[in-house]
Amino acid sequence: MRRMKLGSQGLEVSTQGLGCMSMSVFYGPPKPEPNLIKFLHHAIDTGVTFLDTADVYGPFTNKLLLGKTLSGGVRNKVELATKFGINFEENKREIIQGERAYVRAACEGIWKRLGVDSIDLYYQH
Repeated sequence: MRRMKLGSQGLEVSTQGLGCMSMSVFYGPPKPEPNLIKFLHHAIDTGVTFLDTADVYGPFTNKLLLGKTLSGGVRNKVELATKFGINFEENKREIIQGERAYVRAACEGIWKRLGVDSIDLYYQH
């Protein structure tokens, strides 16, 4: 898999990325978790290392799935992108949020759900 620089900060990613939204929500019921983890590992093993997720995917269940996938040293093989900004309260989508306190709290929640200590690309949905 070819790689390319993304932006001007030195981040290098696979030219083909994998958006993980449909693994948790929006396109019918999710597939069994073991199948999804196997699929993600296959993608990573074949060179697709740029993975993208968001708080709204599930909400949050996509991050838990990726956290299980990235355990055991797999995190070191990928570039992880995640989005923040769409908030759910009582199953109702709220306006995109970019306030400093919200962004920080969302980031801390991401670290916890994913079980990682860093995110390669963090951006507003």
